Amino acid sequence: MNPAPRILIIRLSAIGDVVMASGLLPALRQLHPQAHIAWLVEPAAAPLLAHNPRLDEVIVWQRGAWQALWREKRYAELWRRLREFRRELRTRRFDLVLDTQGLLKSGLWSWLSGAPRRITLEGREGSHRLATERLRPPPGQDLPGSRRIGSEYRYLARHLGAPDEAFRLDLAVGAAPREAAQAALREAGVQGDYAVLCPFTTRPQKHWFEDRWAELAQRLAQRGLQPVLLGGPADQEAAQRIVAQAPGLASLVGRLKLDASVAAIESARLLVGVDTGLTHMGSALRIPTVALFGSTCPYDNGDSPRTAVMYEALPCSPCRRRPTCGGRFDCMRLHTVDRVLAQAQRQLEVTAA
Repeated sequence: MNPAPRILIIRLSAIGDVVMASGLLPALRQLHPQAHIAWLVEPAAAPLLAHNPRLDEVIVWQRGAWQALWREKRYAELWRRLREFRRELRTRRFDLVLDTQGLLKSGLWSWLSGAPRRITLEGREGSHRLATERLRPPPGQDLPGSRRIGSEYRYLARHLGAPDEAFRLDLAVGAAPREAAQAALREAGVQGDYAVLCPFTTRPQKHWFEDRWAELAQRLAQRGLQPVLLGGPADQEAAQRIVAQAPGLASLVGRLKLDASVAAIESARLLVGVDTGLTHMGSALRIPTVALFGSTCPYDNGDSPRTAVMYEALPCSPCRRRPTCGGRFDCMRLHTVDRVLAQAQRQLEVTAA
């Protein structure tokens, strides 16, 4: 590969995985300081990448617009856009494509880029047939105690020749999002030190319980930390229920764009959250973080002493998308407010690395 290769990272979604794959940027920069590095992503996660100085280009695939064309049976227009997007990728003359999603949709874009070297991570749904190399992390990386945050992406970085310490989750905060976050915090009456609470995900088996979030918020406030809820527009109804149980709890749910949410987390003294992208941001930004896992456990090592993972491995754990407890969610029930609060206090006492 030439000294200044043109590299494309493909991780289209989801937000948490884009956060965890971001460690490839400093790793690639250490390997190839002069490289042109681009990232192909869908609109929802694009703001996470927009402000990163180690990234030369963010290419956004407007997947939703394409799906609308398909539903409307506007096949000619869809075909035109596909050809145009393919042409745009090919004119960039990428030398290396890293398909870190390993699905058919990401593998297709890797193949259509025309890059001579195309590596797929895992290569599911037949996407490995569209790559020149298929990389599958060894099973040992899935053993308890060895799953560092972003472990599969770390394995890819090592495969490319990067030293292990070069992989470090890499979120950059822009000036405008930082100002937007500070303005929203002021408007919500947040002054001084605050703790971010991230209760919301798309799967109920990953949730902690609303009454426990309310109690945690009140007890953090008693210790001088203003509790602040973060989440997306779809989480507003649940947020209102929690706020109703916790006087003094500020909610920015649905009020911040994604890059402004990153900025709000960056300035927090503490983050407590479930398995969601916002929680992974706490680890990436190296703030004191308590991650509450149950039906999933994407990592048990946040790669920083400032992150603590609370996870109880029951015989049914991790059930992922197929809970067997009849809706009791026993694994999450084991995370009592007392235990979470005690762990949060320990994280607050850990100095920055």
